[in-house]
Amino acid sequence: MAFELKKEQYYTFEEYLEIDDGNKYELKDGILYMMSAPSPIHQDISTELIFQLKLFLRDRACKVTHEINVRLFKDEDTSVIPDILVICDNSKMTDSGYIGAPDFIIEIASPSNPDKDYLEKLIDYRDAGVKEYWIISPEKKKILTYTLKENKYELAVYTFNDLIEVGTLSGCQLDLTMFK
Repeated sequence: MAFELKKEQYYTFEEYLEIDDGNKYELKDGILYMMSAPSPIHQDISTELIFQLKLFLRDRACKVTHEINVRLFKDEDTSVIPDILVICDNSKMTDSGYIGAPDFIIEIASPSNPDKDYLEKLIDYRDAGVKEYWIISPEKKKILTYTLKENKYELAVYTFNDLIEVGTLSGCQLDLTMFK
């Protein structure tokens, strides 16, 4: 049975999970936001980073996944769909996605909606306790890394020329030099 979308109305998290119209949405404070299809470079970067993380995490407790529902705050009608996430607490994985703050999130910024990744999600991820958050800009060939220290994010800036150490995964370096 198809779920009928309510225009400009409040959705509960449970209603959000019932939507099956072929589109991808994020839910922020009960409001639906349709997500656009990723560009080819977005997909290439995402695939490469997932591959590198899967290799590093083989035989470790943490795992990498992508584009799943993440309900940062259990009692809120909000759900984000990060491009890439690393989770180390598998007890928070449910049939509907992940509940709580993943350890590490990567978003590949879209030039059509930069405020979402650079402002809104930055604040949400910090407030939820995401230990490390990266924003990758394919257009500028820059990576902003935010590491949580005492409830505040510390920023470091890198380019696609750099090997970047993942702070939450000791010994892991990610390489985007093939995209420079």
